[in-house]
Amino acid sequence: MTLTVRGGTTAARLTDTQLSELMGLLKGADTAELKVSIPSDSHVATIRGLPIDPVEAQPRQVFFFDTPDLTLNKAGVVVRARRIAGGRGDTVIKLRPIVPDSLPPELRKSGALGVEVDMIPGGFVCSASMKGRITGDEIRDAVAGKLPIRKIFNRDQRDFYAQRAPEGLTLDSLVPLGPTFLLKSTFAVPEMANRRFVAELWFYPDGSRILELSTKCAPMESFQVAAEARAYLAGRGVSAGQGVQQTKTRAALDYYSNLLKPPAKRAPTRRASSRRTTATRRTAASGNGSSPRTGTRKGASGSTGTGK
Repeated sequence: MTLTVRGGTTAARLTDTQLSELMGLLKGADTAELKVSIPSDSHVATIRGLPIDPVEAQPRQVFFFDTPDLTLNKAGVVVRARRIAGGRGDTVIKLRPIVPDSLPPELRKSGALGVEVDMIPGGFVCSASMKGRITGDEIRDAVAGKLPIRKIFNRDQRDFYAQRAPEGLTLDSLVPLGPTFLLKSTFAVPEMANRRFVAELWFYPDGSRILELSTKCAPMESFQVAAEARAYLAGRGVSAGQGVQQTKTRAALDYYSNLLKPPAKRAPTRRASSRRTTATRRTAASGNGSSPRTGTRKGASGSTGTGK
């Protein structure tokens, strides 16, 4: 079973071997995040069926940084910056897939690194993330070329990147891929002891969208929470795990990378559909307008194959 990022596949049951691998990853993780993407023709019904208030949704603008041919992505490294309403911003350097036991013990003990297993219907991936805080204006300046890209990442993040990025590929040599605009909303579920859920709706400039529902939990609670969440969503008319599982990060990376290619080499673009994974259009790097990887590798350590 694989869950490809580009194009996607329908959900499938994990094999016994994959379940054993997943259990091993959960034992070494700090958190687990359960996710499901909703087919585009079910977006309106899903939003109506859940206690989501669209008026309270928080706007965000996301930029990824990579080479035009996605050298970082191929090496299992994701670099992202996110502008948040109110002038705030955050950044992350992420590795995936990884096996928790392969990380240096001193790095795990430092508290600067978070290890998380993302679980979606039919797949999972383990990642290690180092996060930082920055202002939204600084991110905009970096995207516009007024500030070196490395300046929006803290020293720990820069060191983490330098140790794991392909040789010779510096942060300042990367290009912005974006922006992608999204709306984030949260809601509590009384039937699950007021467990917090997140709904994110990503808007791509070609008109396509990805709606993802997620909730975090302790790693060893993930199977119980997954069962409870599925029952809750089904009771609200939301079919979790049906159809193609879209991945936000890879969708954006593939689309923006495609637009940086010479016209003759670009993959054909199509309008949004419930079976599409990639759909975004590159806008001016000045940050005007609006502004997602769970690496997928069959048999790769730390993953059955996904993308975030």
